[in-house]
Amino acid sequence: MKRILLSWSSGKDSAWSLHVLRERAEYEVVGLLTTFNREADRVAMHAVRRELVERQAGATGLPLWQVPLPWPCSNEQYESLMGQTCAKAVAEGLYGIAFGDLFLADVRAYREKRLKDTGLIPVFPVWGLPTAALAREMIASGVRAKLTCVDTAKLDCSFAGREFDEALLAALPEDADPCGEQGEFHSFVYAGPMLNAVLPVSLGATVVRDRFVFADLTWG
Repeated sequence: MKRILLSWSSGKDSAWSLHVLRERAEYEVVGLLTTFNREADRVAMHAVRRELVERQAGATGLPLWQVPLPWPCSNEQYESLMGQTCAKAVAEGLYGIAFGDLFLADVRAYREKRLKDTGLIPVFPVWGLPTAALAREMIASGVRAKLTCVDTAKLDCSFAGREFDEALLAALPEDADPCGEQGEFHSFVYAGPMLNAVLPVSLGATVVRDRFVFADLTWG
């Protein structure tokens, strides 16, 4: 089997990618690669606390490859730090890195470009899956997630903190992607077939920064 890392945001798409990869005989996921905002001590963009991601990784049974990013972080800094991580992966004999991207061609092209000369192969286990059907399959399988970030240019701020469930899918505007692939929302998975336990999380304060609303999750 080809040993790979999985780019891990703590959200449903990366979590589902782990589930899909574990059902295939071709790959063995040996670690979860996560970037953190070093100043906030949270996952970049999703704004999930490091403690929750570490506990989530523990529930997958996989080590967390943490990449602390400065804030603010330039593209040059980001690419340098990720380059160091890729070099470590190659040194450990890994085949590639998997990503939970669904259909954004420019994002996929960027990942392919960044990995081109690293010795690592990009893998896209959920690429092209119809997102309406995928969202319902996730929910039916037992995936439980809370929305941690909402783009208010695309969704009402009241969506922050909501459960990713059938009620949420029914409430989404017609032009919103059911999996949030256009950046409508980000999530944190606390239960599902990729985890060996249900993670106890509580909804804390909601914070508005520019056009984004963040729902803070805490342990317990």
